[in-house]
Amino acid sequence: MFSKDNMKHLLSENYPIFGILIGIMFVSLSIGPFHNGDTDWEFEAAKGVLHWGLPYVISFGNIINQPPLGFYIEALFFKGFGLSIINGTFLVTLLGIGSTVVIYKIGKEIYGKATGLFAAVLFALSPWELVLSRSFLIDVQCLFFSLLCLYAGILAIRKGSVKLSSVSGVFFAAALLTKYFAVFMLIPLLIFWLYSKPKKAKVFLSQMIGFALPALLFSLLWYQVVLGKNLLYMFVHRDFTDLNYIGVNPSYSFVGVFLWNYGLGVLFVVAIAFSLILLFAFRKELPKTFRFDIICLATILPILLVDIILGAVLNLKAPYNNAIKYDYFALPFFCLIAASIVGKCVFVLNLPKFKPKINKKLIFTTVIAGVLLLAITIYANFVSAHHLSMSDYLLFRVRMDQIVGYSLLNSSPINQDSFLMGLQYLGFAFVLSGLLWASRHKLHGIFSVSKLRINSNETKNLKP
Repeated sequence: MFSKDNMKHLLSENYPIFGILIGIMFVSLSIGPFHNGDTDWEFEAAKGVLHWGLPYVISFGNIINQPPLGFYIEALFFKGFGLSIINGTFLVTLLGIGSTVVIYKIGKEIYGKATGLFAAVLFALSPWELVLSRSFLIDVQCLFFSLLCLYAGILAIRKGSVKLSSVSGVFFAAALLTKYFAVFMLIPLLIFWLYSKPKKAKVFLSQMIGFALPALLFSLLWYQVVLGKNLLYMFVHRDFTDLNYIGVNPSYSFVGVFLWNYGLGVLFVVAIAFSLILLFAFRKELPKTFRFDIICLATILPILLVDIILGAVLNLKAPYNNAIKYDYFALPFFCLIAASIVGKCVFVLNLPKFKPKINKKLIFTTVIAGVLLLAITIYANFVSAHHLSMSDYLLFRVRMDQIVGYSLLNSSPINQDSFLMGLQYLGFAFVLSGLLWASRHKLHGIFSVSKLRINSNETKNLKP
């Protein structure tokens, strides 16, 4: 039996994440759903599973050239809740919220609870995530399983657990059989493993077998047994053959254009840069944070580089126009780096205790700048979400001087007087309440330091 005090403690400890998740759900439901040719095509594949048992598109035998698991999950959801793209989009939204929870757990595990919460909010309210989680696309499903794979893998590495390695392998198999972008999640897992310096060869070998076996078995089952193809068939895809239209001149900066103007936004990019400046300024004092930020960077850069090579060097149409999807797996790691400002600012705030001669004015200015930058970035995401909900057409350009990029339609934009707009504002309020409650002690510490600073200056001014 829970006592009244225990219940209060439980609510106090868990309200931040619950408040944030409730708020994100309200905000998400006030936006979209969005649709385009890709969403219609994938909806047809899910219908094919219901009609023929395989993800055929429109006609029998015309199988979609994507891994199958996402369409089977969608078809199962349609079985229970009815066949409509609205219901399917709601499933994607739920999986997006699931990804938010896993990012919180990953951030909490490697950085701390506060960083996990801020990373979850930055992720869930970024325009990038809101658009994809309100579109009937398998990308969000793939990321959800991939993040579960990463979280279980981190725990397996830290605990030396073969069982957790197998669990991570099952999630990796699920992600890989949803979309091939799952392979990018092997990068942080490999680096975590290298940092862990495993000593027992037998345990390591068992972990590797437990991790790799599910993906291998399920891939063989689908491609060789069900489709009658070999494993190389997974690399036969139009994304790797269709070139850009004549007149489209690919630019090597297309990924940067997307991130700066749409995917992240200027303030988000500045927050990431500020976080990295703090990291390298105090890399010796923050060895663990340095290690985790480097893992995030080492994951982000290959994802972006692969897209640049495919889209700009090889002139392929899909990687060039679809930066919103090809670079999507980098988003959680951008969020973790930006959110780690919280832990770095707390460290900087406590520096005078260990280094009395350090410039306290600089320390105070740095902490205030970090806190304000993170707050303004979240506010900018609020504003972007607000505009998304009222837009009937979106184009995520990859060149600002050309009409090229990824476009979506919103058949039901809302206005200021609608019920959904009120729900959106309520969602923002829940998110803010969760963050403020989680940060109350740290904010109190900052205000206390600032008060002492002001009092100290006043005392100096009063001296004759």
